[in-house]
Amino acid sequence: MSEKQSLGETKLNVDQTKADLENHAKLEAGEPAQCADERSRMGGHEALQPTRLYKRRWLIVFLFSTYSLCNSYQWIQYGIINNIFMKFYKVDAFTIDWMSMIYMLTYIPFIFPVTWLLDKKGLRVVAVVATAFNCAGTWIKVASARPNLFAVTLLGQFACSFAQVFILGMPSRIASVWFGSGEVSTACSIGVFGNQLGIAIGFLVPPILVPNVDDMDELAHHISIMFYITAGVATVLFILVVFLFQERPELPPTQAQATARSIPPEQYSYIASICRLLRNWPFILLIITYGLNVGCFYAVSTLLNRMIIEHYPGEEVNAGRIGLTIVIAGMVGSLICGVWLDKTKTYKQTTLAVYFMSLVGMIIYAATLNLGHLWVVFVTAGALGFFMTGYLPLGFEFAVELTYPESEGTSSGLLNCSAQVFGIIFTICQGKIIDFYGTRAGNIFLCVFLVIGTIMTGFIKSDLRRQNANLSAKAAAVPSDCQDGSMAGPSVINEAKF
Repeated sequence: MSEKQSLGETKLNVDQTKADLENHAKLEAGEPAQCADERSRMGGHEALQPTRLYKRRWLIVFLFSTYSLCNSYQWIQYGIINNIFMKFYKVDAFTIDWMSMIYMLTYIPFIFPVTWLLDKKGLRVVAVVATAFNCAGTWIKVASARPNLFAVTLLGQFACSFAQVFILGMPSRIASVWFGSGEVSTACSIGVFGNQLGIAIGFLVPPILVPNVDDMDELAHHISIMFYITAGVATVLFILVVFLFQERPELPPTQAQATARSIPPEQYSYIASICRLLRNWPFILLIITYGLNVGCFYAVSTLLNRMIIEHYPGEEVNAGRIGLTIVIAGMVGSLICGVWLDKTKTYKQTTLAVYFMSLVGMIIYAATLNLGHLWVVFVTAGALGFFMTGYLPLGFEFAVELTYPESEGTSSGLLNCSAQVFGIIFTICQGKIIDFYGTRAGNIFLCVFLVIGTIMTGFIKSDLRRQNANLSAKAAAVPSDCQDGSMAGPSVINEAKF
């Protein structure tokens, strides 16, 4: 597809998006033919297609959030009781760290084919594959609850990490395919919310289910119970996705989605889309800054048990609770940021402010970790989580704005790929720094990169392409005689039945 064609299609998407606020599922009442003709003359293209919001959209995003929760829970399942699994499988700390880092490593080579699959086959196929691999991984782990079967538990974790590749890029895509223009940021935040809640449960539950006992048979029993519970939940979710998860609504939620459906598949080039994204300099800056911030979060989460145990020996359960505090605070931050963006559309300002506060939170956390008061760690960790984890949906939605009308799955996939790369680098480097120089030096290492990320965020040009299209829609005038006498204006979106 030539550059001229690409620009022409972008203009068509922007023009047709002008109807988002004018054309909202007036199927029952119908619209006079002369009004459609008038709109055609004004827009210079074919009559606008009907759009509608379905109540089922909430089921879809809830179901996605739930299976995302089940998968992300397993990411930190080993790391939060690092010392217990070291003793059980007779391996070193770095090996157990890889049980978390394998999630990051697996993502990097597979994200591009999975994103291609999402664009070609759609949401349902990707959802079914994700839950299938996640379910298979949990049952493999059930068979690994013996000290000599570390290779088996690693295989199970790899299967779950492969499932994650099909999950992380979905929130912004589900939001665009199922939700109206005034709900997309909130819907994306709900999608990310499930991932964060899973991490929170991963911090809380393993230390409770698997106590630090010396008897290997008793320890194997506790580990087996944990694995069985996870496998049961994953199996139920797989069945629900197979029977309930729908590809897309019958009618699109916005005119932009209607336009996207009308483009023949042969006119879409995945490689060309990637190339256009890599020439988008504001998006390139966002890829780097997002990777730095989320990579720091991955490192802190993976190494949290080691940092807490070093200063507070025997506090495995409280280490999990501190991790829970980080993520719960972040979930609140995510939802607040999502609602705030839907109300204000201040993407650049909000992203920069939250990034800066993540840096401040990291500095305070690093300075207070070794004071000897656990309650202080709870408070500072919560503040850190509120901003650092709350940044996740901001990055997704800012990326969609900067890259419209490119595929949401592709832009979020590139963001996550950057996060995985930096997550591996930061986890390995911080772990080694902690081993040789202590936790404060390791946390200062992360602070340096958050400073760099904050500065780079300030240089991102706020080119809000999707919002500019929506603002143009508000400026589109419709003659009063096309209001059918009963409509005060075209700003209400009808919500269809389930």
